[in-house]
Amino acid sequence: MTQKELLYVEDAVGHEQNIIKICNESTGCLQDEELIKFFEEQIKEHTLLEKKLIKLLEECTNE
Repeated sequence: MTQKELLYVEDAVGHEQNIIKICNESTGCLQDEELIKFFEEQIKEHTLLEKKLIKLLEECTNE
């Protein structure tokens, strides 16, 4: 993977972290159970994506 591609993946990790943060903050302000459940599902999905991207970065930097 090129240096530029690695930077794109790093940016994607940051975006996923921001999404997770926003979802966590939003969940704390909500009262509608369906919306809370939706945001909790989004947190799980984006946490998995973040982990996959971090794993990819680790694999590439260990080569």
